[in-house]
Amino acid sequence: MRWELSEEQEMFTEALGGWLERFAAPANVRKWGESGEPAEFERRFVEGGWFSAGLPEDVGGQGGGLLELALTAEALGRCAAPASAWTASVLAAPLLPPDVADAVLTGGEFAALALDSSLPLGLRDAVRVDERGALTGRVSAVLGAERAARLVVPAEGSEGAALYLVRVADPGVTVTPRRFLDPSRGAADVRFENVVAQRLDVDAPAALADAGLRAAVLVSADALGAMERMLRLAVDYSRTRHQFGVPIGSFQAMKHAAATILVSVEAARSIAYYAAASVDLGLEERAMHAAIAKAQVTRSAVQAADSALVMHGAIGYTWEHDLQLFYKRTKLDEKLFGSPEVWNERLARDLPLLPAAG
Repeated sequence: MRWELSEEQEMFTEALGGWLERFAAPANVRKWGESGEPAEFERRFVEGGWFSAGLPEDVGGQGGGLLELALTAEALGRCAAPASAWTASVLAAPLLPPDVADAVLTGGEFAALALDSSLPLGLRDAVRVDERGALTGRVSAVLGAERAARLVVPAEGSEGAALYLVRVADPGVTVTPRRFLDPSRGAADVRFENVVAQRLDVDAPAALADAGLRAAVLVSADALGAMERMLRLAVDYSRTRHQFGVPIGSFQAMKHAAATILVSVEAARSIAYYAAASVDLGLEERAMHAAIAKAQVTRSAVQAADSALVMHGAIGYTWEHDLQLFYKRTKLDEKLFGSPEVWNERLARDLPLLPAAG
């Protein structure tokens, strides 16, 4: 089954794609990746209004829902555009007071959830809070923390788990940036030493469970975009590269490889879009749908990346070729917020037991 977007969603996708082609061309993406400084892109993304699309108006967004956020993630992945600040902020914004969320989405005061991005989002005991509301602890590999001005921190205390808001500039907060192999995104290790924080009026377990599903959907959509771009690069290369006097695209093996990637792209699109709609609507099986998207789409994207690399031959390994940008993108998407193995375990755990035969 092929998922059909509405006319408005098609227009949004077309407009955003055109904007990214102008402002996130490969030469610019390389420049930002090599320097580790994507502020130029982030500023334009906020000023253009794209940063806040897909979030409710009462928190500074422009309306829409998780499917619009997934379409944005897909477009960013298709261009390998810097995405740490955006991904982290749209996950954190729904947990913030409206005035703070507005500053995050429209004022460039980015936010991040202080959780290890190598694991599915959820409660951890890495940070403790004392009776005065002061935080102490350390969290590794927080996606977007290197770009954030504010952090939403899950912490455990005598009264249980809660979420707290701190400013990166507050005394006692130490942010140590770290870079991924994928230069389009980054993270940071964050340490809290007796940091006085504002407790947020939200149900921490429920909020983080929802954020975890949204993160799974957005990463799968990002992988979808990168996979689609690698298919285009591989097909274009197979038409121009000649061997034995003919384009290599005329060889049956190349046709089969391209067709396999195309099937993966189309299947991934329906999986990711359906998961986005399911989570947004609060369907009973939304956790299962998000797990399927994260496990299957990101794994398919890695397999497509390997096939696209083989189709390119030795040139695909070089820094000069654009393929490496998307190859690295999908490799990170596979591990970001939990590997496919982790999400498959969740899926197996949550599947209803079938009745015994006979």
